[in-house]
Amino acid sequence: MRKTILHMDLDTFFVSCERLQDSRLNNRPVLIGGTSDRGVVAACSYEARMYGIHSAMPMKMARMLCPEAVVIRGNSGTYSEYSDHVTEIIKERSPLFEKSSIDEFYMDITGMDRFVKESYMWSKELREKIMKETRLPISFGLSTSKTVSKVGTGEAKPNNHININSGEEIPFLAPLSIKKIPMVGDKTYHKLRSMGIEKVRTVQEMPMELMERVLGKNGQVIWKKAQGIDNTPVIAWSERKSISTERTFERDTTDVVKMRSILVAMAENLAYQLRNGNKLTACVTLKIRYSDFQTYTKQKRIPYTSLDHTLIATVLDLFDKMYERRVLIRLIGVRFSNLVGGTYQIRLFEDSEKLIKLYQKMDHLRNKFGKNAVKRAIGMDVKTIGGMNPFNGQAPIVPAHRRR
Repeated sequence: MRKTILHMDLDTFFVSCERLQDSRLNNRPVLIGGTSDRGVVAACSYEARMYGIHSAMPMKMARMLCPEAVVIRGNSGTYSEYSDHVTEIIKERSPLFEKSSIDEFYMDITGMDRFVKESYMWSKELREKIMKETRLPISFGLSTSKTVSKVGTGEAKPNNHININSGEEIPFLAPLSIKKIPMVGDKTYHKLRSMGIEKVRTVQEMPMELMERVLGKNGQVIWKKAQGIDNTPVIAWSERKSISTERTFERDTTDVVKMRSILVAMAENLAYQLRNGNKLTACVTLKIRYSDFQTYTKQKRIPYTSLDHTLIATVLDLFDKMYERRVLIRLIGVRFSNLVGGTYQIRLFEDSEKLIKLYQKMDHLRNKFGKNAVKRAIGMDVKTIGGMNPFNGQAPIVPAHRRR
């Protein structure tokens, strides 16, 4: 049976939320992000995009391009509340859905036609219900796969919808820029353009072996996506509330230097897992168990983040305030809770462009060569921490020279 996949995306989500709070922002160029010149744009309105502004652009440059733009720091708590409202509506009506980010959803509604007149009508009714109850604009694409539906949503925006029937995938994708295909980032796009490839149609007409020879396994995946072939399933969504790790010492210890290095490694690893799972945390908890088995915890609320330097500093601060007995410790642990969905965009409110790019490069190296490819010096000697990614169930990447 052919799949029927619905992709929904809230349009300029952060800006739309702010406009619900203040109608004076309607029809005006709006920038959300770090308000200082060192900050970056987390999101911008369509009016601002007309000036060439885009997310992740330095705020200083964005202000130069559009001096009359309204700049707002942003409130991730507000955005999470609106996202939760939309999630509840979808959860109530959809047989199987996946929340891929704070403002993006996939639904597998295969076979829905047996219960309603048609899937497209059901999708439009769901969209209308979301807009009526939340007053947020939302677009959707409906097709036979995740890839085509997502591309369709992008073509339907702003605040519209599109249906790509079975058999229409190839002609729908053909005239589009190759950059519209998921997985085609800037680097891959420039490589394809250097080969004279601009439209999806060109890839559709190429032998798959040629794409694989040029781009490796990614070339094969991109070729299939260009043909509208994508068997990636919709993964049932369940909200994970926390992520944690613990270390029980072989011998109880009072070695503060050792414990601080382990805590740094723990926080660094958990932060990397948060970013890989598109998650942010707003609460850090430290756990200490002494040799007499008395266990203590202390927590601290922080602005939403998934960046190492903030989380490590919080963990070490909790440890310094908590470890006062100076007796043998049996176990230490770290937990991040109050998790919400969010990509790099939502993390840009206070961080500079340089810092964000640093984390992107670090995570790229870890994803390619293993999670221990980049580590802080203080945690270099700490044994491997963490196993499966708690958000996707996948094992960490192991470099080839260690696969023995």
